[in-house]
Amino acid sequence: MKKGQLKSIVIGQYLGTAILVGASLLAAYGLTFVPGHWVGLLGLIPIYLGLRVWKKEKEENEEDLLSRLSSGKPERLSITITAITLAAGGDNIGVYIPYFSTLNLSETIVMLVVFAIMTAVLCYLSYRLASVKSISKTIEKWERWIVPIVFIGLGILILVENGTLRFLWSLMN
Repeated sequence: MKKGQLKSIVIGQYLGTAILVGASLLAAYGLTFVPGHWVGLLGLIPIYLGLRVWKKEKEENEEDLLSRLSSGKPERLSITITAITLAAGGDNIGVYIPYFSTLNLSETIVMLVVFAIMTAVLCYLSYRLASVKSISKTIEKWERWIVPIVFIGLGILILVENGTLRFLWSLMN
């Protein structure tokens, strides 16, 4: 992984986490009328990305996954990682909103610092784990299957856990 790619991934992760936390804080302090089944529509993002990666994999077998997602542009990779973070964390909003609504200002500040620190720790641990040769070789060998399956599975899980599929099905009946 190139240094620019790593920087873009970290930026995307922080941006996605900041948006999730910010949206949750806003919702906790007055926007609680957004039903969870609409939040679940964020699950369509990883499904789309998974299908896109799978389709491109068939067309471009030898190209690196990160290169496909970013098309050589670090800002595009950051946007992709932000979208994945938002989609993967969409169901967290359902947990964050009730939790944040119980916090006072000083507790909220502490919570924001903890989120920032833990995001850095998780990014670092992920980078270190991917730096282990046996793990990175396994990931490279199987990424053309793992990535689309994980993205599509995550999207379906988000849609199901938020009751979005059940809600959409009820609209059709």
